[in-house]
Amino acid sequence: MLIHSASQLLTLADGPRRGAELGRLNIITNGAILVRGEIIEAVGETDDLLQRYPDEPRLNAQNRVVMPGFVDPHTHLIWVGDRAVEFEMRLEGKTYLEILAAGGGILSTVRATRAASLEALKAETRPRSRMMLELGTTTAEAKTGYGLEAASEMLQLQALLELNAEGPLEIVPTWLGAHAIAPEYKDQPDAYTDLICSTMLPELRQWCQVNIPTGSLPFVDVFCETGAFSLAQSRRILETARSLGFPLKIHADEFDNLGGASLAAELGAASADHLVKTSPKDVSELAKSDTVAVALPCTPFGLAEPHYTPAKAILESNGLLAIASDLNPGTAWCGNMQFVIALACRYLKLTPAQAIGAATINAAAAIQREDRIGSLERGKQADILILSVGDYRHLGYQFGINLVETVIKRGHLC
Repeated sequence: MLIHSASQLLTLADGPRRGAELGRLNIITNGAILVRGEIIEAVGETDDLLQRYPDEPRLNAQNRVVMPGFVDPHTHLIWVGDRAVEFEMRLEGKTYLEILAAGGGILSTVRATRAASLEALKAETRPRSRMMLELGTTTAEAKTGYGLEAASEMLQLQALLELNAEGPLEIVPTWLGAHAIAPEYKDQPDAYTDLICSTMLPELRQWCQVNIPTGSLPFVDVFCETGAFSLAQSRRILETARSLGFPLKIHADEFDNLGGASLAAELGAASADHLVKTSPKDVSELAKSDTVAVALPCTPFGLAEPHYTPAKAILESNGLLAIASDLNPGTAWCGNMQFVIALACRYLKLTPAQAIGAATINAAAAIQREDRIGSLERGKQADILILSVGDYRHLGYQFGINLVETVIKRGHLC
């Protein structure tokens, strides 16, 4: 089909944006885009494309914004249960340790997720996937990490692969067996690290050879943080994963600056995520690398914390910045990238144009898919949004409502 008469066609062509380039949207006024099958065939001005392709089925954008689908590069999409009671306890002033002692925290989600069947995992995850799609996310990274044992982690990964096959939301999986110290290894983080490196990761590699015939391996992630995995433990896990051929990610600097961002840059990780307490040295190391800094503004917002990712410092250092939802049951039950953009404008001090770049082409780079998605260019996958407004600045300006009117995934209306 030929989508035409866009007030602003945001192409975001020419690859990921570093530093001051982040807000460059490459807008075509009165733009049009030709889709054939799942792929973009042509992009240009409406008058030109209507003349060149007079016989194509047409979809009139009616003088509204047309842009790439959002890419959410950090979610914990798959889990069972909720932690609403814990949320109330936090508001009553209970500390994290008090909540943990009462059976809350991440281990409550681990218990529920470990007990779930494959069908139960998929059934609880589908509504979240559909919600994300309706709000404009066409591709989402999704982590395991609520099993903390080999069998449960594999089951979550299997559920993610099957949900991806169902579509239409495209799911990019990440293995996060190193999300926290497994309860069986309480006070024995080195022993759990040994288990991950000597047994769980090699078993994952063998499992992938059988269950992922395309050969596209999931990312391997680790939570490098006080109370989770130390810098040395994180290095060991990531180096083991890299030796087995897995692409890498890291959670770093959410609460303390341990050096995880510099480790990510050193090891060539696709992204380093959270980055609230990241030091100027770590910002500089990230900027010298191709590792994408992924800010998760929903998380400090969800925790009512005052500190956010130093996005301006990352851009001033000429770094690659993306934003993501961190959808999860404990701190940020939000899969709405439009709201993430609104938060990024207010708390990361990004312009709407910068936030859109961080939620599309740079977010695609954070999951190593920038060659396929994140922009509207000839030969790329036709993941397209038509908004209900005629100016892109309404993303960020308006919040709490859905400005996405039409979602197109791989060339198909959703």
